[in-house]
Amino acid sequence: MADVVMPRLSDSMEEGTILQWLKQPGDEIAVGDELVEIETDKANMAYESDVAGTLSEILVEEGDTVAIGTPIATVDGDGAGTMVSTAGPVGEEVSAPSLGSSPEEDSSLAESAGRRTGRRAGADTSSPPPAGGKHGEPAAPTAQAAAPTEGDGHRVKASPLARRLAKEKRLDLSQVRGSGPGERIVKADVERAASSAGDVGVGVSSASPEAAEGKAPALQAQRPPARSSAQGQEGTPTPAAGPAAGAPSPETAKGTVSFEEPSKLQSTVARRMAESKATAPHFYLQAEVDMSRAVEGRAMVKEAAGEGEIVPSFNDMVVKACALALREHPRANGAYRDGRFELYSRVNVGVAVAARDALVVPTVFDADRKGLRQIAAESRALAQRVRDEQITPPELSGATFTVSNLGMYGIDSFSAVINPPQAAILAVGAIEERPVVRDGEISTAHLMTVDLACDHRILYGAPAAEFLARIRALLEEPLSLAL
Repeated sequence: MADVVMPRLSDSMEEGTILQWLKQPGDEIAVGDELVEIETDKANMAYESDVAGTLSEILVEEGDTVAIGTPIATVDGDGAGTMVSTAGPVGEEVSAPSLGSSPEEDSSLAESAGRRTGRRAGADTSSPPPAGGKHGEPAAPTAQAAAPTEGDGHRVKASPLARRLAKEKRLDLSQVRGSGPGERIVKADVERAASSAGDVGVGVSSASPEAAEGKAPALQAQRPPARSSAQGQEGTPTPAAGPAAGAPSPETAKGTVSFEEPSKLQSTVARRMAESKATAPHFYLQAEVDMSRAVEGRAMVKEAAGEGEIVPSFNDMVVKACALALREHPRANGAYRDGRFELYSRVNVGVAVAARDALVVPTVFDADRKGLRQIAAESRALAQRVRDEQITPPELSGATFTVSNLGMYGIDSFSAVINPPQAAILAVGAIEERPVVRDGEISTAHLMTVDLACDHRILYGAPAAEFLARIRALLEEPLSLAL
């Protein structure tokens, strides 16, 4: 018997949410089988089993959030001893240091294990009476209720945001047709289904009548006290943090107020941006780059390119120029952490991509060693994976510098917030043809404004200016990007 614990799927992950169990108790699993889909602070991904055996018990239900290292299931089999955390004193001794947890995390894991043991012991002595307490009435569904399934028994594929919206609108996901990759249900599908349902209630889950009569859904009533908004760590009632998402609100001078709970990704962005502005002393340098030769060169490449052949964008040129400049300025490719400078041997450039209601920064690894076409191909593939909600935490980790481009939205210039713990971020504006004076004569040039935000703890004024000047020189002579 072995415990499957909540894994650390990204370098900044502290807790995870169970989105969907891909195996059920009694199912045989092999090494490498997808066991559970988990939402992290960066993305959602399937976790593969590292042991063969029989899934004996699910300890954390779909929709619940637990800390790293918390047992989420148990597996019975010959290979159980190879799991991350085994049952009994030996497993508890191994699991804590292997995850690098703090004493506070160890304490929470011990409390979680104690609650789990008590729950198992309680199940052996007596069982609670059916909801309603009257003979013949159906018992309320327990927290072990399965996720929505289709008529053939297959589990519904849906994004975390779609699941959250469906829960708020009390829609049955098995009745919603997905338009995403592999017929995956996305936010737009749920909104369409909700609008088409209207007041008739088409596709509304069976819990709706109970909600209309003022009865609390059984699933919500049976959620673990530790995650309840109205209870403390040990189930002690505490004041609610605020109105629940979607709860009705009285009319105010601003109209009716509605509330939305941020996703894990949105919460992470909010926390890291606030942390950056509060801890990193930002200063900004701005420069104009003459992109005239880059515009001419790209037009020639585009004209000569065959059908379906990738043509590097201007943003790909910026990524390449930054990568080459970073190689020459190690401080810009470093970080200030724990009172010392960290300098990295690899140049990994993060490219900010607008996702659904969030900002995601996938990484182009070793950008200084890659050609423009390879950078272009990787950037497009990463951006598409972000939009399809298929990006994985490893693809979002390891960046040593970030490029954020709003030029495609017609923004002339802007200042970005440093992605901690990086030393700097480059904000890129639109390329515009504007009048310039050259050799005493007025002509036109394609100009682009770039804004470098720097952490003054590691990158000072003069070195930062030299770094930005090098980026500008590389972009103004685009042939150097191809060498």
